[in-house]
Amino acid sequence: MHRRLRAARRAASILLALAAANAHADLTDEIQVYDDSINRKGQLGLELHLNTTLDGRSEPDWPREIPPNHGVRATMEWSYGLTDSLEAGLYLPFLRDSSGTTYFAGPRVRLKWMAFKPAEGEAGLFGGLNVEVGAVNERLEQGRPIVELRPILGYRNEDWLVAFNPAIDKTFRSRYVDSRAQFGPGIKVSRSIGGDNAVGIEYYDEMGPFGNFEPARKQSQQLFVAFDAGGVAVPFNFGIGRGLNAASDKWTMKAIFEVPL
Repeated sequence: MHRRLRAARRAASILLALAAANAHADLTDEIQVYDDSINRKGQLGLELHLNTTLDGRSEPDWPREIPPNHGVRATMEWSYGLTDSLEAGLYLPFLRDSSGTTYFAGPRVRLKWMAFKPAEGEAGLFGGLNVEVGAVNERLEQGRPIVELRPILGYRNEDWLVAFNPAIDKTFRSRYVDSRAQFGPGIKVSRSIGGDNAVGIEYYDEMGPFGNFEPARKQSQQLFVAFDAGGVAVPFNFGIGRGLNAASDKWTMKAIFEVPL
């Protein structure tokens, strides 16, 4: 009897691992499409990222994972301009889960390089690359460390901003999820509505591992309506996102505040 019970438990563990093998979950501490914004040489910056999953996945994708439903995430992002085209950053993310328990998710560091961008107030193309390395709590990300390469491409003029981030991330030493490089593109299109304010849409997709993209119905796809306020004492971005299929969290709300220093 005990042998059969142990065998049943072992089989259940294997099935759970196999069910999660094609899944890839990210700590959603930062919901943002990068554009050509970058600190000047010697400039120190601080952003506060806040987001919450109002209605989303409530079952774990691997043992002991903290699912996003009703979670609240707060991240301090410090940045410093090494040169006028190279910026260093440090993320300190915290999570409060649906039970009210608070976790420090683990630090991430980054380097952002803008190869080219239009001069202040002028129109033109921009391009660059952001590189991040993180060691995130295994209940939020499977595998340590995590490396992300985020190309930054786009165009801006007086009225419009279009930015595209075809992000690639790689998870190491993962037991339960696919550790191959994953593709997660994001795009933002916004229109100026006067002053330094703009309104637009942001789209985020998690397509899965290269060479084996998930079918569209299994990809996490979210569309946000977003508002950017620049002509205020504390500039901010605010958005409400809707999942586009059953594999996506249904409703997410997010905000990013530029804290004056």
